[in-house]
Amino acid sequence: MISVPSTQEIHLQIEGMTCAACVARVERALKRVTGVHEAVVNLATESATLQVDPTVARLEQLLEAVENAGYRAQPLADETSPSLPSERSAQELRASRRRLLASMVLTLPVFVLSMAFHHPSPALQWLMLALTTPVQFVIGAPFYVKAWHALRARTATMETLIVLGTSAAYFYSLAATFWLGGAVYYETAGVIITLITFGKYLEARAKGRARQAIERLMRLAPQVATRLRDGQEEQVPVSAVQVGDLLLVRSGEQVPVDGVVVQGAAAVDESMLTGESVPVEKRPGDTVAAGTLNTDGVLTIRAQRVGSDTYLAQIVRAVERAQAGKAPVQRLADTVAGVFVPIVLLIALGTFVVWLVVLKAGFTTAMIHAVGVLVIACPCALGLATPTAVLVGTGRGAELGVLVKDAETLERARQIDTVVLDKTGTLTLGKPAVGQFQVLNGMPEGELLRLTAGAEAGTTHPLGMAIVRFAQEHGIAVPLPEQVRTVAGRGVLAQIEGYGVTAGAPRLLEENGVMLSEEMRRRVQDWQAQGYTTVLVAVNDEPAGVFALRDEPHPSSRQAVRRLQEMGLEVWMVTGDQRTVADAIAQEVGIPPSHVLAEVMPEEKAQQVARLQAQGRRVAFVGDGINDAPALAQADVGIAMGEGTDIALESADIALLKSDLNGVVTALDLSRATVRTIRQNLFFAFVYNVLGIPLAAMGYLSPMLAALAMSLSSVSVVTNALRLRRAV
Repeated sequence: MISVPSTQEIHLQIEGMTCAACVARVERALKRVTGVHEAVVNLATESATLQVDPTVARLEQLLEAVENAGYRAQPLADETSPSLPSERSAQELRASRRRLLASMVLTLPVFVLSMAFHHPSPALQWLMLALTTPVQFVIGAPFYVKAWHALRARTATMETLIVLGTSAAYFYSLAATFWLGGAVYYETAGVIITLITFGKYLEARAKGRARQAIERLMRLAPQVATRLRDGQEEQVPVSAVQVGDLLLVRSGEQVPVDGVVVQGAAAVDESMLTGESVPVEKRPGDTVAAGTLNTDGVLTIRAQRVGSDTYLAQIVRAVERAQAGKAPVQRLADTVAGVFVPIVLLIALGTFVVWLVVLKAGFTTAMIHAVGVLVIACPCALGLATPTAVLVGTGRGAELGVLVKDAETLERARQIDTVVLDKTGTLTLGKPAVGQFQVLNGMPEGELLRLTAGAEAGTTHPLGMAIVRFAQEHGIAVPLPEQVRTVAGRGVLAQIEGYGVTAGAPRLLEENGVMLSEEMRRRVQDWQAQGYTTVLVAVNDEPAGVFALRDEPHPSSRQAVRRLQEMGLEVWMVTGDQRTVADAIAQEVGIPPSHVLAEVMPEEKAQQVARLQAQGRRVAFVGDGINDAPALAQADVGIAMGEGTDIALESADIALLKSDLNGVVTALDLSRATVRTIRQNLFFAFVYNVLGIPLAAMGYLSPMLAALAMSLSSVSVVTNALRLRRAV
């Protein structure tokens, strides 16, 4: 018997990464650990997501591998009490600001002196040396440490380029001060380190803004809850709340955990989770989610899900998982980063040799131009191009009630050209109601309604439940069936008080020996032409009546369909309903009859998606995420529509947190905007280096200008990604 190794997902926080080469290096180190199946490292989130065999790979080995690669690692905080990234990054930002201010104070006099005196006196050179040395070896110490670790690992990173460039300028100037005489370049070393420190400071601030969406979600959960014990109120930490506890939520307070209302009534603002702007009325029996806000009234709730099981925690995990992932387009950047720095070192060496030997420009000129090449080529922007766009895009999606499973989904969603919409619960409200019914063969109306509701009481189909509700609303006691058999997509057969009741589609009645009368057929055709779904009923194999039910289109459906079509997408509808009913609903929402797939069994929906894909289409399927699971899995992108806490977050590639078809438009718009931003960033990062390196090699970029350009390139990539917060 072959044993399949178990797999566990581990998340690590990685500190000290600065560029794409760092990402590649950490990934290689982690993948070398025995038992690691997959390792994905993200520069923007400074994290690593690993799939490991827990029986082989230990956490200590993973941390040690990262340490040996020259970086620091620690497991991410427990999700029941997550530590905000801003709490750690705020400390780093303050330290970075202090280092930047110190570097500026020391470097500015050196820069002024170098501009004022082309050949400063020995005394001034000593002063410049004294001011530059702490910048080079104290402010620049992190660069030296990381470059040393890279050297030990027989690789090269951004820090390698910075250290080689600034050290060349510093030690040449040191030699000129003591032995060689002539010009010194202390300002070059000091200004490069200062500008790079400035760029890192701006980059850290921009990355902090990129993380704001996920941090706002994490802050929604209150820290304290009011628990009721023996009629007494007590303030307890939310982490102490147990399933089954009774909690009091007053007006203006946030709901601490997922629960069900047992007493009281209030309007609850769920916009922070679902994007729904109008508060939702909550009464006994309704569910409430952690992080939502009680705007008025007082609720007593019973805790159902706490800690990492809450709906809010699921959303945070889903967003974090997407942000930690890597889009396929990032593979190009990773491949380039793996060989980029060694190639730059060769180009810098070639630049030095050409200027010194071929052009005979002298050692100083050759060195300065080689330093320019080293500094301009730092691949920071390349490493940030994709992950920052994914970080902002998925965060913005979460704010709008759109959860994207992973970065790859964003790229696939951009390629969608056909959207297939399930009818019930997607295009419609999913709450059919009995509009009218007709009795045949003289059976009393009350008896027909009682027997039909009794048969449907044994099923959970929306049409059957609607008939049961209709009977109860008319004061009829609904009997329970002695026997019941449900035929998927067709109806139900039941035994009730000695009667054999068959209720469902015409095909079900015919298959069970019921001869449909002309009157019944005519009534079905008339009602279906008006957009009603019909349920035929036979009692003891004799036609007994027809029910007409209607599931009204969702108020957002027509607008959403039009917007999808305006995006250049073909919109189709699939349903198990009769053709006439399907056509009527399609006409109301603006879908052409040629794009209606009617009378499709639930298990056949995936086949219809596959048929469209066989025609070369890229298909997105939109359904409720439960009974449409096969079609969601078959589609290029599966989009599950949900209603508050009832959504199955794992059922599709994209999950919408409320039942509004406009969310599909938002999701596809977001994917297009995010991928467009990724491509803009990658284009800029590549072009920046392709143009910058030759300019520096030819002497058109001084090392100081190169340092400024390199720092601003990283900031511009992150800033461009931040535009996604307003793009959708």
